[in-house]
Amino acid sequence: MSTDYPETPDRRYFVAKGRLWRKSDPRLSDDERQAAVDDLMAARRAVRDAPDDEVKRAARQRVDAAKRRLGERGPVWWDDGAPDETRKAPWNTAYADWWDALSEEQKAKGNPQR
Repeated sequence: MSTDYPETPDRRYFVAKGRLWRKSDPRLSDDERQAAVDDLMAARRAVRDAPDDEVKRAARQRVDAAKRRLGERGPVWWDDGAPDETRKAPWNTAYADWWDALSEEQKAKGNPQR
């Protein structure tokens, strides 16, 4: 992930296209993370190159499985009871004060439509 995107103070999300996106589970070993990323990239290529809907559907399931292994989907990887805010606008979440405190330049990196 590019470090240009704003990252929440708790390091759970980054902001892109005006939405919060869950980051990978930081407890994964480098080998686990790399294997999941390799699987994710292969699955995304398979989606792109799928000759028909059935193959595309199977490839999308592989994308989902890899993202779950990374902790970016499915149950949250933190254990403090905080809800999952994925795909929400940061200014409409518990991160609103953090978002408001960012510079306009930082906000623009996470929300280019601003």
